[in-house]
Amino acid sequence: MSSIPKIVILGAGYGGILTAQRLQKALNYNEADVTLVNRHEYHYFTTHLHMPAAGTDSVEHTRVSISKLIDEFKIDLVKSSVQEIRTQQKKVILEDGTLSYDYLVIALGGEPETFGIPGLDKYAMTIRSINSVRLIREHIEYQFAKYKNDNSAQEHINFVIGGAGFSGIEFVAELADRVPGLCKEYDVDPSMVNIYNVEAAPTALPGFAPELVEHAMNVLTKKGVTFKMGVAIKECLPNAVILATGEEIKASTIVWTGGIRGNRLIEAAGFEAMRGRVKVDEFLRAPGHDNIFIIGDGSLMINPEGRPYPPTAQIAMQQGECCAHNLVASIRNQQPKKFAFSNKGTVASLGKGQGIAVVGDKTYKGWTAAQLKKVVDMRYLFIIGGIPLVLKKGRFR
Repeated sequence: MSSIPKIVILGAGYGGILTAQRLQKALNYNEADVTLVNRHEYHYFTTHLHMPAAGTDSVEHTRVSISKLIDEFKIDLVKSSVQEIRTQQKKVILEDGTLSYDYLVIALGGEPETFGIPGLDKYAMTIRSINSVRLIREHIEYQFAKYKNDNSAQEHINFVIGGAGFSGIEFVAELADRVPGLCKEYDVDPSMVNIYNVEAAPTALPGFAPELVEHAMNVLTKKGVTFKMGVAIKECLPNAVILATGEEIKASTIVWTGGIRGNRLIEAAGFEAMRGRVKVDEFLRAPGHDNIFIIGDGSLMINPEGRPYPPTAQIAMQQGECCAHNLVASIRNQQPKKFAFSNKGTVASLGKGQGIAVVGDKTYKGWTAAQLKKVVDMRYLFIIGGIPLVLKKGRFR
């Protein structure tokens, strides 16, 4: 029986792929068996999904084959869905088999959090995967086609986006950019199209300075977006939403971007969690489990101000690097290192040629911020795939 420790990584998102890549660089031959489990054969860029969802970019720009990112002589890739995590038995149950582990990395990503709003899970679409954004894009195009056949049905060209965080604002911006082209293609009067962005909080884009938020909302208002701030969605119906004020907005397209929770498999495995997120220790380990690491959307870490870090791609990537370091340290009986988040800046796209950004103590908006967004995207491509991936997937225009 092999005495080589088995490392199993669940999920090939930002955190999982960085963990795998750092492990294959750091581990010596036969020092550990590493298995990466993912539902698909590709890694996709969650922060890009709003563009193909709106139809302003191709799905192919948002994904890359995992086999091009890992050395399959060092990492075993298993394409399967995780069904259950059994910590006492040190096993992971897949849809088509079982994996045993000595060390487990849970990087399963998040799920939409509907906060118990009736009908959201049934009638609203979400921007969470390649397949979901394909569905949204085709649905939007279909609504324009249906409207031409029934001009009295205004709901076909009414669009409600719930949530004005990063995902909501970036999707709204891309949708507003796409509408003129769709109107031209389907002979629809642009003045008839309504895009509503509904947010329960009093302001959009939490974390940005008020003047940047105001700039973003002004840009999008000029593009035709109607904001409804400080009002929650009370109920979602098949072709409408009911707001907390009692107002009903008829819409055949409802997209929910209002929150993310950790994967439900984490709670099902018995970890103490808040909305599916586990408060990990300073080394990214689950409480009471020195051999289990939780990173990305499933982890909960508190910043120096006493608030949870938001679940972003940036933090997941840094957790992946730290997680790999601590796995190697554990195998070699060395001291692990504490996770320390280094904020590289925050950028939000507001559509073609527009954006807002904070880098250090400097703020940017407009064209400059849009270019910074491209730099951030290309930096990630370079980290995981070097110059070839930048040239293949990068946006240079």
